[in-house]
Order: sequence, then structure tokens, then C-alpha cells
Amino acid sequence: MDIRKIEAAIEAVLFTMGDSVELDKIACAIGHDNQTTKKIIANMMDKYESEDRGIRICELENSYQMCTKKEMYEYLIKVASQPKKHVLTDVLLETLSIIAYKQPVTRAEIENIRGVKCDHAVNKLVEYDLVCEVGRLDAPGRPLLFGTTEEFLRRFGVTSVDELPQLNADKEEEFKEEAEKEAQLKFEL
Repeated sequence: MDIRKIEAAIEAVLFTMGDSVELDKIACAIGHDNQTTKKIIANMMDKYESEDRGIRICELENSYQMCTKKEMYEYLIKVASQPKKHVLTDVLLETLSIIAYKQPVTRAEIENIRGVKCDHAVNKLVEYDLVCEVGRLDAPGRPLLFGTTEEFLRRFGVTSVDELPQLNADKEEEFKEEAEKEAQLKFEL
């Protein structure tokens, strides 16, 4: 194997692992002894420094790790400090609408309406600060109750959940019938 492929393999291992990787594991991965591997990594470290790259390889006792050069921190801070854009998938929107219209509501009630588990969707909505725990239901197991947050109101441009659009009574009945048919089909299966 030529030296560029060996270096590429070491680079891939260090980048992918993220944490430090022991010299003997790297040596085993590239099929060389520890001494040869250490020399190859030392040459790579010199190249990274001389080519003025944004990354470097750090030696930590008998391990190596791919790291960002200190000179690049200001750029990382600029990216890290930018607000994250949260994407609301159809599943999240469906779950959020159930919570918004039925609050306070338990996971079991949401799952009953949707017909599928909702743990991930509810957890994401809590992470996005659109939904929060608002208490516990006074029932066996004392399940958590969920409701919308002030952030939900801000994002959707309403001052209260009372301002949410009302469902047309005919459509609401149609949705209920559809849900009942789906539930019946799942029960029969």
C-alpha cells in the first residue's frame, strides 16, 4: 500500500473515531508495526503544520487524536454561536397539533390518536422548547401531561392557544370516523 493510502487510512480512523486512538490499534488497522506507524503519524503531523491546515494530530500518551488548531477557534465559535434551525417534520407537526388542541394531554392519548408511538416526537418537541411537561394526570401511574410553551406561541404568532384556527365541525367528524376506521383495521390485524 502506498504511503498516501496509509495516511488517508490513518486520517479516516482518527477523524471517524473522534476521540484518541491507541497507537497499536492504528498500527493494526494499517498493517504495520508500532514504530513504523509512529513515524508515519509524525510525518503527517509535520505536514499538517507546514501546510497551514485547520486541523492537526495530537499525541496523547500512546494515543493520537485529530484536533482543531487553536488558531481556528474563532471560526468555530462563530458557527457554534449561530442559532440552530429546527426542522418540524410531518410527524412532529402532527404530534404538536395534537398537543396544542388537546392540552393537557398524555403520551398515551397522543399515541391513541396517532396510532403509533410518540416518544421521539414528544422528546424532540420538548428539546425545541415547543412543548413542556405541565403536570401529572391523577390516574394510575401518574402519567405526564404535556402542553405548549410560550416559545410555541411566539413561533406560531399567536398570543394564546385560543387563537389557533378552529376545525370545521364536518371535517372534525370526518377525521374522527377516519381514525376509528384505522383503529378498527389495526385491531382486526
